[in-house]
Amino acid sequence: MGNTKEVIESGAAVMGLEFGSTRIKAVLVDESGSVLAQGSHTWENRLENGIWTYSLTDITEGLQKCYKDLKEDVKKTCGITLTKLAAIGISGMMHGYLPFDENGELLTGFRTWRNTITGEAASVLSKEFRFNVPQRWSIAHLYQAILNKEDHVSRIRFLTTLAGFIHWKLTGEKVMGVGEASGMFPIDDNTKNYDEAMTAKFNDLVADNNFPWKLTDILPKVLLAGEEAGRLTKEGAAFLDPEGDLSEGIPFCPPEGDAGTGMAATNAVAKRTGNVSAGTSVFAMVVLEKPLKEVHEELDMVTTPDGSAVAMVHCNNCTSDLNAWINIFREFEELFGHEVDMDELYGKLYKNALNGKKDCGGLISFNYFAGEPVTGLSEAGRPLFVRKSDADFSLANFMRSHLYGSLATLKVGCDILFKEENVEVDKLYGHGGLFKTEGVGQGILAAAMNAPVAVMKTAGEGGPWGMALLASYMIRKDGEDLGTYLSEKIFAGDEGSVMKPDPEDVAGFNAYIEDFKKLLECEKAAVKAF
Repeated sequence: MGNTKEVIESGAAVMGLEFGSTRIKAVLVDESGSVLAQGSHTWENRLENGIWTYSLTDITEGLQKCYKDLKEDVKKTCGITLTKLAAIGISGMMHGYLPFDENGELLTGFRTWRNTITGEAASVLSKEFRFNVPQRWSIAHLYQAILNKEDHVSRIRFLTTLAGFIHWKLTGEKVMGVGEASGMFPIDDNTKNYDEAMTAKFNDLVADNNFPWKLTDILPKVLLAGEEAGRLTKEGAAFLDPEGDLSEGIPFCPPEGDAGTGMAATNAVAKRTGNVSAGTSVFAMVVLEKPLKEVHEELDMVTTPDGSAVAMVHCNNCTSDLNAWINIFREFEELFGHEVDMDELYGKLYKNALNGKKDCGGLISFNYFAGEPVTGLSEAGRPLFVRKSDADFSLANFMRSHLYGSLATLKVGCDILFKEENVEVDKLYGHGGLFKTEGVGQGILAAAMNAPVAVMKTAGEGGPWGMALLASYMIRKDGEDLGTYLSEKIFAGDEGSVMKPDPEDVAGFNAYIEDFKKLLECEKAAVKAF
């Protein structure tokens, strides 16, 4: 504790703060990446007029409550008030749509990554660019607003993401880390900037509208990991810490998305490495050795925080339905007057799932709270559980089917990457809530991907920790590239706990996924009918 107090009091600590889908979390780390303190705030998106969103009040209050919780943790553990930091990094869920006018006023409600309302725009842009543009990307939202003839478009002067917005409020800088920027508009692998040819095509595509802006006028400036992206202003300090204790002038690294922070948090920024982040949504990132042969609408092309090409499979749904079923079991326990330890409940149910049949015994789970473009469901989803009349309907099979279901859509996309494109990966790193119970989510992911999966001791730290590492890299790099810095100064050879795929599990998941794909028509019918 003495060393922790000394690091924080001297202003040597670095803060990473990330806006996740259900929780905003901040961490302080020291030079080695060890967590010194943390704070969090729980929040939830809402469906308003068919749009998944968070209000500006939600965002502002969430930021301030999270930071206040961090301050209180420092006060409680060290007996001091947090007043200065060595560096700050801001991250958030990627993509979405936050357009601002010349006065800095938001022109629409925040349209998050979870929305699947830009199908027409994504299709047109993908064809024009000969490059897959997913529905959740900022450029798809912009072009859909143009196709919809929304009158706010001509008044846009800045278009950004959640991380970019918070960074702007704190520093006054309209910038973006390249990984986050690659989820707004395609990035050129050579220039590490927005693709000029595609930018020109977009401007030509919308030229008849006579907007008073060109695309690059309204997009944030792209920066690479390690570059300084501004400093905390007096107004920014008051916005983050209304109590007035935090000093201005703290340097910021480029804001990044949760994909980039996941790569940093798992030391998966080098070629032939990859990571899977499994929480409310789930995505797999694989750093490529060479370009893909074909354009696939199931695969996104993004970058690492230092600009290397990455193939990404992103699924809108992962643990939400699984968590909902766990809560049913919690209610059952409470009905009998039992005090429930949620960690114990998750652990017992997850571990019991390993006793189920490898193919789940005829039980299939669709975890679709939101639509899933990877499997062709662009409308809102309908969580659905299906079983054959002669299925082996046991608790173990039930839980196993929901664990499989949380990764099923990811497997559909990754099968294209590994089986059709023959992309090779030496190891995948898992992080996020799905991997908290030792050996369960990890083993199921290994079966789904048919690849070794490593989970590090730091896997639970997640995105805010990864963001803190990127901020630390900015001020502490000594000529190293990001991969070297992470490997040598943060992870120091730690490869984590590795599980190889069990052949029987692989065969079981493959059998499950065939039934899952056949039943997609059932899911589509549920959306239409209910």
